[in-house]
Parts: sequence; C-alpha cells; structure tokens
Amino acid sequence: MIQMSGISKAFNGNVVLNNAQFELKQGEIHALMGENGAGKSTLMKILAGIYTKDSGEVRVNGKLMDFKSTKDSEKEGIHVIHQELNILPDLSVAENLFLGKEYTYKLGFLKQKKMEKEAKELLAKLGLHINPKKRAGDLSVGKQQIIEIAKAIASDAKYIVMDEPTAALTDREIMTLFQTIRELKSKGISFVYISHRMEEIFSICDKITVLRDGQYVGVKRIEETSFDEIVSMMVGRALGNRFPIRESNIGEIKLEVRGLSADEAFDDVSFTLRKGEVLALAGLMGAGRTEVAETLFGYRKASKGEILIDNQPVKMKDPIEAMKYGIGYVSEDRKSKGLVLDFSIKENIMLANLEKGSKGGFIQPKKEEKLVDHHMKQLRIRASSAEQLVKSLSGGNQQKVVIAKWLETNPEILILDEPTRGVDIGAKKEIYQIINQLAESGVAILMISSELPEVIGMADRVIVMQEGKLTGVVEKHEMTQERIMHFATGGEKVVQSKL
Repeated sequence: MIQMSGISKAFNGNVVLNNAQFELKQGEIHALMGENGAGKSTLMKILAGIYTKDSGEVRVNGKLMDFKSTKDSEKEGIHVIHQELNILPDLSVAENLFLGKEYTYKLGFLKQKKMEKEAKELLAKLGLHINPKKRAGDLSVGKQQIIEIAKAIASDAKYIVMDEPTAALTDREIMTLFQTIRELKSKGISFVYISHRMEEIFSICDKITVLRDGQYVGVKRIEETSFDEIVSMMVGRALGNRFPIRESNIGEIKLEVRGLSADEAFDDVSFTLRKGEVLALAGLMGAGRTEVAETLFGYRKASKGEILIDNQPVKMKDPIEAMKYGIGYVSEDRKSKGLVLDFSIKENIMLANLEKGSKGGFIQPKKEEKLVDHHMKQLRIRASSAEQLVKSLSGGNQQKVVIAKWLETNPEILILDEPTRGVDIGAKKEIYQIINQLAESGVAILMISSELPEVIGMADRVIVMQEGKLTGVVEKHEMTQERIMHFATGGEKVVQSKL
C-alpha cells in the first residue's frame, strides 16, 4: 500500500499542492483526476522521486519514505510511464527493455541472446508477440506502451503510474492495453491511472481520487459515483450539459475538396464544408485524417485533386499561402507543430499575428499585451503572466495558447485536429463553447477527433475515413457511435452524390 498525506509543494512561491493526499492499495486501479493544473502530475512526480515535497509524508507498506531520485522510488517498486514514452527508437525492443539493467559478460560485452530470450518471454506474457530484435521506433505507439509496461515488470514493479496512456492509441490498442492492465492487477500489481477520458476511467478503474487547485477533494468508488458527480468535484460546480447547445446557422459552401490525393497517405477524398458548419472528420488512427488536414493547410503536397474556396480553385503551396486564404490549423501535436516551448505565452500567440502587434515593422509591446490579455481571459489560460514560458504550462493550458494564436488571425476556415486531447473536462467545455461561438459567427470548422462522444456532441455532420479512403457520410439525425464505427472499420463506400 502507498499512502501520501499532507503533501505540499510550491515553485517560486506558487503553491501547486496544498495538504494533498492519495492512497493506493494492492491490486487496485486508481484514477487520479482533476483539471489541468490541479497538481496531479506534481503529486506523482513526488511519489516517483522527481520532485521533493515541501511537507507531508509518503509511506510504502507503512514505511516512511523520503525519495530523492527515481532510483529511490524504483527500489520500492514504483514506476512511472509518462505520456511522452521513454522509448529509444534506434535501439531494439530487447535493448529498450533492459536499458540500464543489461546482462553483460566480465569484459562488458552484452549477453544479447539472453536479453532477447527473456524479452520475448516477458512480452508474450503481456500478449505482445514480436521479434525482440526489431527496432523499437518501428512499432506502433500501442506496442511501445506495452514495452514500457514490460520494462516496469522487468524491474519488479509493484506500482505503475500511467499518465494519459491512451492519448495516441487506436481502439484496438486500448483494448489490448486494458487487458494487460487487468491481468497484472489480478497478480497484485497496482496502477495509478491519470486520464481526462471519463469513459475509460469508468471502464477500467476501481476508485477515483479528485484534486482541485492542488488540494484533495475526495475519493469515490466507481460503482458508487457518476460522471456528473466527478465533474462537480473537479470543477467545484455542475457543468450542465456536457456539450453546449448551438443554434446551427449553416450557410453557403466555403470549402470544397474534389478528388484530393496525397501519395501514400490518402486517395480520392471529396467533401464540402459550409460557413457556420462544424464538420467532423472521423476514423481510426492511420486512416489519413491528419494527412488531409495537413494538405489543406499546405504542410503536405497534393498529388492530384482540387481545393476550392468560395468556389475558386486555390493552390496550397505552404502554410503561409493557406493563411492568406483565411485558414487556421490547430495541429494534433501541439509541442512540435503548434508551439515554441521556450517562448512565452505572448510570443506564441503573436507568432501568426506579428503584423497586428506591430507598426511600421516595429513591435508595439502595449498593442501585443492588449491582444494577448484578451485571449488569456477569453480562454481562461492559467498562468502567472503572459511572459510565462509555455513549456511550464499544463497540457490543457498549452492547448489553449495554440487555439488563441489562431483565433487572433480571425480565420474563415478553422481546422482543429484533436482540439481537446489531454485537456480536462472543464477546459474541454470552454473549448466547445469557443467552437460554437466561431461557428455561430460563420466560421467553417473542420474538426478531427478520436473521441466519438465529442464527434456526436459537437458536429453537424460527420465524414468518415478508413485506410486513406472516404467511406461514409453521417448526418446529424443518424449519428451513433455504432454507425460511425461501421464506416471507420470498412463499411460500404460513400456515394459521391451524398457530398
């Protein structure tokens, strides 16, 4: 058993945890929930020995601990699998599994065959039958996730912390991961499960502990609580409807795509997007959704087909060209494509809006401050100031900065690729409200999402892709998860006249 009590932590005078507590029992899957910035990651980093606590107690099986490093916590069987997986892509599967714990001969040479044999046996126990000599970087994210679990098991882990483990997994990979977690639970291994996906929490976990503003709110057994109660505990109030109601006022066609293709990515994709419409692009991972978005924004070159804006053919040579046509793009990978992590909030928001914050080629600080302050209030970006570095923000607040950057461009077409990935339930609703406000003002929105409840709750219409092909169109009145998944897994081909 792990017991954390009275845990407090501050950074530069900013209190992140205040008298927080958490308890994990043997063979338990325990969710740790809270809004972005609630202190979840900080609490787990204290447990892992990455941070030292300012006050409080950490006990493992009743023994008082004071972890100074990850090695200290690992000796007690505590392992953390971070959202950004700690896989070295150029090493083999076996080399990754035994990294830092290699079997060697007296002269220091690796016992390669022994490591490969044990790696194969360990992965087979977790349901993963792959060649241990295979380059780890060639594996899917789902398989890399299982390798991370195997690394923990190989180190005799008793407690495994998983931070947003399914953020980049397909539905099939999630099922495999859950099966693995349940099997390890039956053997007495405990899990701390951090996620913003409510459906998953209620499917896999035994208990939920909620933090709010760095403080402990309470703990609930899954069978004794509800979605609404957990949301209320997280945000301190009832959120009302999960997806805000919008008065659809769909106008004329803004964007038309005809037979668009990109080599080895997708083929013969056609659809229309109207002013004031939220059009969802659904499908399983690898279906080609992001590649379509990248082509529309000029990141990727089309091999054939046409793109029309306001009924006029256009060529997207690069993102700058796309921006000239009034297109904004919130990418799914905010850290590498949406943000400059070492820049401040202000610098990131102004990146696509330098002309607005300058005069005669010179930056006007007061002008920039006014624009940035407006968006920080509008999107409720939690930060000490606009000068705070983006890399120090929580994932949800980083996402809001990306959205703010594109809102300031006043886009006529806005592409949102996984706009709420890694975002807490309260921030999600704020983003949904912004989407609705933009649609009501006439902005044409193309939204890519892997969360089917989000697709159904927000979209006016859904187009579905599977293996680079468009396979279905689902209208608002016929939207169900089953119908969308039917097309996503290879249902009948779409009739072009439906478009």
